[in-house]
Amino acid sequence: MEPVRIGIIGCGVIGSRHADAAARSTQIELVALADVRSEVAQALAATVGCATVYDAAEALLADGRIEGVVLAMPAHLRTALAQQAFAAGKHVLTEKPVALNSAEVQTLLDAQGDRVAACCSSRYHFLEATSTVKAFVAGGALGALREVRCRAIVPAGAPPRQPPPPWRLNRALNGGGILMNWGCYDLDYLLGITGWSLHPQTVLAQCWGTPPDYAAYAAPGSDAETHVTALVRCAGGVVISYERAEFIAAQRELAWELIGDRGSLRLQMTPAPDGRMVHFQADATTGVVASTLCTAQEEHSSVHDGPINDFALAIRTGSTPQTSFARALIIQQITDAIYASAATGTAVAIPEGILP
Repeated sequence: MEPVRIGIIGCGVIGSRHADAAARSTQIELVALADVRSEVAQALAATVGCATVYDAAEALLADGRIEGVVLAMPAHLRTALAQQAFAAGKHVLTEKPVALNSAEVQTLLDAQGDRVAACCSSRYHFLEATSTVKAFVAGGALGALREVRCRAIVPAGAPPRQPPPPWRLNRALNGGGILMNWGCYDLDYLLGITGWSLHPQTVLAQCWGTPPDYAAYAAPGSDAETHVTALVRCAGGVVISYERAEFIAAQRELAWELIGDRGSLRLQMTPAPDGRMVHFQADATTGVVASTLCTAQEEHSSVHDGPINDFALAIRTGSTPQTSFARALIIQQITDAIYASAATGTAVAIPEGILP
């Protein structure tokens, strides 16, 4: 297909990953970069071979050559820029989380019109192992689904050598902490591999902040969570059991799991040298038979190629991107309900009528 002409706004760490992926892609022509730090944008442009650099997002959005834009800056800046991009007739790919809250996502859906809009919380769907898992689950081998589970615990390492970024654990700048930073990936992955068939209804949750012993791991003024646990009841009695933690004194565990009445899958969302997708099958004679469905050995850098190429394909062919803004809204609604439940100490209902 004819390459899609893309511009990237934000040339920091994640913006450079998008630029590298765009420069490698045969589906994309990287037309321009923009960043208020012109020296950063110029340096990245030289690295990826991009001829046009702007020092303001508005200048890039006014470039008539550009069909789609990637917004690679902190969450509190993205909603206004996405609205400007839609008004300028551009397609939009946002970094994750898609916005600070559900109300902002709905604002973007209202402004989208006929433009393609997607979120990078889809990253882990483009791995070969994930495709194998999706096909296996769709085949019905697990039987009636009972529980969808994530327990991702990352213990504290050595204290950071550089000052932590101020936005990462700041509600005003990022909408929240570990739940916004990683929960969008976990929920996107689990909802996606089950075919977006789950309809969350009620959430009961609790969040905790940075422990006193790890105060140096968070930037001054940080007010968001580093540990969250939640139980999400879905229509039909399916349950999402969710826990994420960082900067904690606990044993490391990274586990994603689907449990049905005929079997279960132990999953590895992120690529890892020893990552295996293990199928536990019910057997009336022996009890349980375990087998390796596939391995997740791809390079972690490959996760950055998927969203931008999927975005380009959707623009050219009219297909729905892996994580559209409608799907991102479901993820954000669960996230908002988790925060509300943690704040009130009560179960919180999730709005009905949202389709994936």
